[in-house]
Amino acid sequence: MSDFKQKALDYHAKPTPGKISVELTKPAETVKDLALAYSPGVAEPVREIAANPDNAYKYTAKGNLVAVISNGTAILGLGNLGPLASKPVMEGKALLFKRFAGLDAIDIEVSHRTPEEFINTVANIADTFGGINLEDIKAPECFEIEQELIKRCNVPVFHDDQHGTAIVTAAGMLNALEIQGKALHDVTIVCMGAGAAAVACMELLIKCGAQRERIYMLDRRGVIHTRRDDLTEHKKLFANNTDKRTLEDVMDGADVFVGVSGPDVLPPETLKLMAANPVVFACSNPDPEIKPELAHGVRDDLIMATGRSDYPNQVNNVLCFPFIFRGALDVRATKINDEMKVAAVDAIRNIAKQPVPDAVLKACDCTSLTFGKEYIIPKPMDARLRTEVSRAVAQAAIDSGVAGMVKLPKGYMQ
Repeated sequence: MSDFKQKALDYHAKPTPGKISVELTKPAETVKDLALAYSPGVAEPVREIAANPDNAYKYTAKGNLVAVISNGTAILGLGNLGPLASKPVMEGKALLFKRFAGLDAIDIEVSHRTPEEFINTVANIADTFGGINLEDIKAPECFEIEQELIKRCNVPVFHDDQHGTAIVTAAGMLNALEIQGKALHDVTIVCMGAGAAAVACMELLIKCGAQRERIYMLDRRGVIHTRRDDLTEHKKLFANNTDKRTLEDVMDGADVFVGVSGPDVLPPETLKLMAANPVVFACSNPDPEIKPELAHGVRDDLIMATGRSDYPNQVNNVLCFPFIFRGALDVRATKINDEMKVAAVDAIRNIAKQPVPDAVLKACDCTSLTFGKEYIIPKPMDARLRTEVSRAVAQAAIDSGVAGMVKLPKGYMQ
């Protein structure tokens, strides 16, 4: 057994199994405490909530509680290993919610036979929580599941594998193109992969200004084009009217490559075909579509990002999902809409342009970080993410009419 594998197993097993626990927020030391916490005192908030459901935010933990829910059909890069096997990942997500946004989160792993059963299970428990984070659910079922839950639930529902990836990708992409002297509406984009993350990334880039007709998406059969008869509804959205069929065809003269597929699928010689000053996001984890050292070996005009922390420009969902929910819950939003996602994109990309605090440099073991080719998105431990992204998301929720509040609380995230 490798040293890292043993360390990972020990981390999860010792001294207490798992990564999360429940803590009390009220005293429970005396008979009087218990009389207030449970019977008879608990009857008073029960009556208040029955009279006005919004009082649940006042008298319970609902407003600071997220459910992290999976069926284990697409666990990390490991595939469909079932609900129980997904539990360490869901606990890890709960850890990140608490560590970065101060949100309590409970993991829930659902066994089901049909998507409808999963949808019904989640919808029936949704009011317990302030928000629902869906995780590691395979495509195309994840599209139906999320959309139906958004319709049926009165709290925000967010599939992080789709939208978290898309938000961080868009923020980094806009900054990278700015550095390269290019505009999103002018570039040609190649997207390797056609799953949930790929579709969400491209849709959000379109909302930020990319032209749909200049996006070439590929799946295992090659370029997705209008003459194919095997396309799902979501792939049809990116069916290009083109005679190009191969990765080499579409990479010739392309400005941007986004990989959400698998390891080592972008050969160095194909990278050479791209236009001057290209941007490559090779986000397959743990092994990217092309290793950075290979990419930089054939292109010295490149900006590159990966999903890994040991290379510059890590595309990491933790840059957004804790703060999306923080902002949404703090204004009692009923959903997470496009306006809130775009607000998160703008807030994240703007942080990267600001001077980096010494605490972040120390945490990264860096002497300096400056906006440029090797620093296009903030580091996960940057405390400004919590304040600036949460505030931007909360304000966007209010402005777009999906918040239960009409203005931000006084001094919010100052």
